[in-house]
Amino acid sequence: MSSNQPDRPALLAAVLREVRRMTAQSVLISQAVSERFGLSSSDLECLDLALLSGGATAGEFAKATGLTTGAITGVIDRLERAGYVRRERDPADRRKVIVRARPAMTRRIAPLYDSLQREMTAIWSAYSDEELALIADFLTRSCDLAVQEIAKLQGKRPVARKRTPARKGARAAPSGAT
Repeated sequence: MSSNQPDRPALLAAVLREVRRMTAQSVLISQAVSERFGLSSSDLECLDLALLSGGATAGEFAKATGLTTGAITGVIDRLERAGYVRRERDPADRRKVIVRARPAMTRRIAPLYDSLQREMTAIWSAYSDEELALIADFLTRSCDLAVQEIAKLQGKRPVARKRTPARKGARAAPSGAT
């Protein structure tokens, strides 16, 4: 191996570090945008999921976010009261309710992302079609994995909720937290 090529463990560590850094920055951008509109970050991210999916049920939002269905109902209620989403009966199954974003309302938020999208597009434009396909595959697979990990964490929730009365307010840092 050439001395100017990074070794694989170092390269994998660099990818992990940069993905974590990108994720943290994404969360912070979401926080800043959501505050401008009086929303929580969870509300804003659920609104984005509604936009990206074209609509989803409360259960689908819960699965994608890791929030409980009760918490998702609160998110949907707040977004609906603010005019960002609407509930619609599923024409194929009238028992189901699909939550859809209202594009006219979400266009109010879009300008806050214009600069970021413009600059990101400039960065991405430097990559070949093959490289962009690889990046898109990486991001798709990473997001799919994140949804799976949320499901695993949900499966562990009942264990985490068992607390003795004396420790009711105590919280431990998650293992691996940085």
